[in-house]
Amino acid sequence: MDCSNDAPMGPCAYHQAEMTTTFDPATRLALPVSDPSLFEDGTDIDALSERWRRQAALAPMGAAAMRGADARAQRLGTPGEWLMEQAGTAVAAAAKALMVSTDRPRGSLVLILCGPGNNGGDGLVAARRLAEQGVSTEVVLLSGSGAPSTPDAARNWERLDGLERVHPVTTARDSDVALYLNGIARAGLVIDALLGTGVSGSVREPVRTAVDVAVRARQGRVPVLAVDTPTSVDLSTGEPSNPVVRADVTITFHRPKVGLSARVAKLLAGRVLVAPIGIPSEADSA
Repeated sequence: MDCSNDAPMGPCAYHQAEMTTTFDPATRLALPVSDPSLFEDGTDIDALSERWRRQAALAPMGAAAMRGADARAQRLGTPGEWLMEQAGTAVAAAAKALMVSTDRPRGSLVLILCGPGNNGGDGLVAARRLAEQGVSTEVVLLSGSGAPSTPDAARNWERLDGLERVHPVTTARDSDVALYLNGIARAGLVIDALLGTGVSGSVREPVRTAVDVAVRARQGRVPVLAVDTPTSVDLSTGEPSNPVVRADVTITFHRPKVGLSARVAKLLAGRVLVAPIGIPSEADSA
């Protein structure tokens, strides 16, 4: 990351100041921001899975436990923005690796479907990181206010302004989202960053139509990468709502999730990667 021109609250400010951790406390794996090997040419999903194998071997946790660990980490001094940077960088690495594994054409566009919360924020970081790797993205933020609903995601939305290779769009209208059904088979990849650990109950518009876009993409043989969980699979029970995304790969964070081991969830999540993001051991209640 080039930090030379960052504003005081830019993505490197907290990284340079108090966050000097470069390894996950539990597994001693290099954190994504500190691991340039994740983006080496030819790195595929098999290579990423092997690199993060020790993270995937940790005890699984449910959605509430993950939210608790995240909150405790922040109370202990780990900025949420820093955790989002780690997670979004891991998403970008997984996206690039999935395109390698599925032989997607170089230069093909990645469509990132983002909800208004922190799951969407991970997708926004991924767009910036993919741009650094020369990958073009169309970022669709589903928000009635024109901005994300959380401070960390909002800052990462602002950072997309003016970036080459990133085309950000915001809408709250399902009719606007439905336009992406046209020509979706030409996308190189779809990233589902709509709903994460907080998903429960039925899916409402415009998220419902965004799920339809991801479903149509996979039907057209476009690979789908889900962030944390396929929308809308419950990470604690594994129960899906309707409609639901079926992913080729799901990338989750910190520890495996109980819900993704359920029979139906396994079919919907595809291959599961577990990326380290640096949550302190004292914040974890395994």
